[in-house]
Amino acid sequence: MRYSDDFLDEIRARLPVSEVVRTRVALKKQGREWRGLSPFNKEKTPSFFVNDQKGFYHDFSSGKSGDQFKFLMETEGLSFPEAVERLAQMAGVPLPQISHEDEKADRKRKSLYEVMELATKFFEKQFAGASGKIAREYANKRGLASETIREFRIGYAPSNRFALKEYLGTLGVSPEDMIATGLLVSGDDIPVPYDRFRDRLIIPIHDVRGRVIAFGGRVLSPDAQAKYLNSPETTLFHKGSMVFNFHRARQPSHDDGTVVVVEGYMDAIAIYQAGMKSVVASMGTAFTEEQIATLWRLSDDPIVCFDADRAGITAAHRSIDRILPLLQVGRTFRFAFLRGEKDPDDLIRERGLSAFSEVLKGSLPIWDVMWERETAQANVATPDGQAKLESKLNSTTNSIKDPLVRTAYVRTCRIQLANLFWEVTKSRRGLPRDGLAARELRIDKVGHRHGLQKLMLGLLVHYPVLLDEKMPEMANVEFAQEYEEFRSALYDLLIMNNEVSVRLIYDRLKPIFYKVLEEIHGHQIEGRPLGYRLVQRFPILKVDPPLVFISNCIDHFIQLLMVEQIRVELKILKETPADDRGELSERIMALVRDLQTREGVIQSTDLALAEEASEIKRLALGPTEYQRVAA
Repeated sequence: MRYSDDFLDEIRARLPVSEVVRTRVALKKQGREWRGLSPFNKEKTPSFFVNDQKGFYHDFSSGKSGDQFKFLMETEGLSFPEAVERLAQMAGVPLPQISHEDEKADRKRKSLYEVMELATKFFEKQFAGASGKIAREYANKRGLASETIREFRIGYAPSNRFALKEYLGTLGVSPEDMIATGLLVSGDDIPVPYDRFRDRLIIPIHDVRGRVIAFGGRVLSPDAQAKYLNSPETTLFHKGSMVFNFHRARQPSHDDGTVVVVEGYMDAIAIYQAGMKSVVASMGTAFTEEQIATLWRLSDDPIVCFDADRAGITAAHRSIDRILPLLQVGRTFRFAFLRGEKDPDDLIRERGLSAFSEVLKGSLPIWDVMWERETAQANVATPDGQAKLESKLNSTTNSIKDPLVRTAYVRTCRIQLANLFWEVTKSRRGLPRDGLAARELRIDKVGHRHGLQKLMLGLLVHYPVLLDEKMPEMANVEFAQEYEEFRSALYDLLIMNNEVSVRLIYDRLKPIFYKVLEEIHGHQIEGRPLGYRLVQRFPILKVDPPLVFISNCIDHFIQLLMVEQIRVELKILKETPADDRGELSERIMALVRDLQTREGVIQSTDLALAEEASEIKRLALGPTEYQRVAA
């Protein structure tokens, strides 16, 4: 139901944010705010703040913020109505009265829940009795402990077609309610409704509150056709929005920060029994939008585990198509594949939970699985094949609704396509992997790092209109001392004068910078134009290239220098004694990922700049002169 703003405001007024938060976070007063360790990330220095006056919390480590209701939803995976009910009870605020029709429907649902509870107890009793011997033997074969059987309330449905129907009838349950809960099979062509589950191991399926709403029946007879039989869609059970074991996995998932999704009930039960409590099962259906949202209530980054056979790969690919459009910033999926093992249950029985944990550690981002799917059979040896692959990937990435995530995927797609196509180009042309742009532009490579620094600064002197645009990007570049001071002086001129020209730079810079200015650019003297040293270092300036080309070149040089810096830092970190490197491992991995990303950008732009430079010179010089110069 929809709650009024007045009702929600009353809960907020009676229940300060800090009172809700401190049920999970130890808070200390700091001025007008409360401070504590983040409940979303492991940290040693508190970055989580609560402000009761403003009515919100903010976690700087994760960027998450919200009010009392959002906190319960984020930390416990509650839906909004569940959070409202919980907080209303804590605040002592009665829930709004519902309409007569809603109240009648609610009473009907409650009576159906009671029917399901009676059926569960019947199945449990049958499991423990004489008729349940075959079910107990099967459970023992699967390695289920008695504690697990009790916790999951596993039962047995006897082979008699009317056993459950007759039992519930003696308790006053009407056939209509048995049919409404899916316990009986009925229809116009069935004169007498009969038990849906017969001679099967029964696994109760619970809703988010832990109430039994359906059953899964595992076949025990080798002659039965369907291995698993689920309850049909009912008032209580909507298969497309449910995941098995949600109510048990909710708190462990929020504590662990992740949740594992497997295909079958028995796999989930085996993993749970082995000690990994944050596990659910998809109940054998392709993911629906509701199930994806349900999984994100448990974790921002669920891990879906499939077999590595053709069926498992196909299921993963089908899941990707459902998940991609719904991706959000900070909410994604990972995929793990079991190679050589039949299922998680077998793997855990044979090699223990640690072996399954290793499989999860090797889980792949959704992008990697999608890229492998699209490129595995692609023929990129020809332009037509490349265009076909690019079109397919563009269509797939453009299905993502979130604009920020879509942009990130499109950018990654372009980089990896550039890498893939570059490999084809390299093998076809026999060109070196790096430096095509440098060769075409004829950049002086003596003292490569210092040379690039001088070249960038010289270009900013020559094209001061780019100073403001490039200032933020160049702030991350570590220049040599004399060049860093010169860069700061250039920026000071920009700040003081708003607009900067080449002449103003020469007129207003302090005399201590003249040496660097002459080195990177070159004063106009008899027989030599202004900027003659820069033109010597960067000959394409002779044909007066477009400003956008110069801007792209500077961006390219920034990437080259950043890669050099990362390599230096990695070298230092990797030379750190092994005993001291533990805390640095995350930094090393982050640097490696950053390095790979930047190298991908460099490889794609290198070829593009080289081709653009060639075209600029060809248009400026004419075909005959261009061929002579190129030769």
